[in-house]
Amino acid sequence: MPNRRTVFIVSDRTGITAEMLAHSLLTQFEGPEFKRVTLPFIDTPEKVLQVNEQVRAAAKKDAERPIVFSTLVDDDLRGALKVDCALCLDFFEAFISPLEQELNHKSSHTMGKTHSVNNFGEYNARIEAINFALAHDDGIKPKDLDAADVILVGVSRSGKTPTCLYMALQYGIKAANYPLIPEDLGEVKLPAVLAPYRHKLFGLTIGPDRLAAIRNQRKPNSKYASLDNCRFETAEVEAIFRKEGIPYLDTTAKSIEELSSTILHRASLQRRIF
Repeated sequence: MPNRRTVFIVSDRTGITAEMLAHSLLTQFEGPEFKRVTLPFIDTPEKVLQVNEQVRAAAKKDAERPIVFSTLVDDDLRGALKVDCALCLDFFEAFISPLEQELNHKSSHTMGKTHSVNNFGEYNARIEAINFALAHDDGIKPKDLDAADVILVGVSRSGKTPTCLYMALQYGIKAANYPLIPEDLGEVKLPAVLAPYRHKLFGLTIGPDRLAAIRNQRKPNSKYASLDNCRFETAEVEAIFRKEGIPYLDTTAKSIEELSSTILHRASLQRRIF
């Protein structure tokens, strides 16, 4: 019987930061099964009392101590959250106090500073980057590529669109993508529309077997999804990447997070938002 633990992620705002930190820690433990419960906008004493009741109910039901990750800023709320029947891990207390001592400066104790619209520069950069990625998906606006920070190229369904959107959302990067279709293959050279932007190109490739499986979900039993065609297309685009000196990654076993981080590093792009 696997060890099941209920994990509460408590925040006075969206909970995004707490979720990311908690997830990073929990992925290091392969044995237990975790039931995650995110509780955002816990910003009043009444809401904290409700959280305490949920934690106690989970402890009684599971016959195991729940785990509570929190990023509450207010000192009174943080103190009220502590319950004896759970392991409470306070990210704010763990990191802010040592930083205050080291910097010899008090923190602002302001709720929601990480993910808010108060920093209009970063907020606008995120929105502009997302709009750019959507407007330049699958080569929709090839004449406007000079505004792109990076242009992802590769065969259809190699992961270009989700990677572009992730880079826009998480980093504020203006990422376009351009699919290399059968008409672009055979001559081992870049399409003319991409040639002026060679310095912005980054290639994505994928294992033929994986590509065929993905395409068969979209167009079953088609030439587009056949293994032979997938082998041909991936071999051709990789030949183009090598001949033209375009850096590229194999997406077969990489997450969008890994792809995005690697592209930013190898393309020497700087994060614009946090």
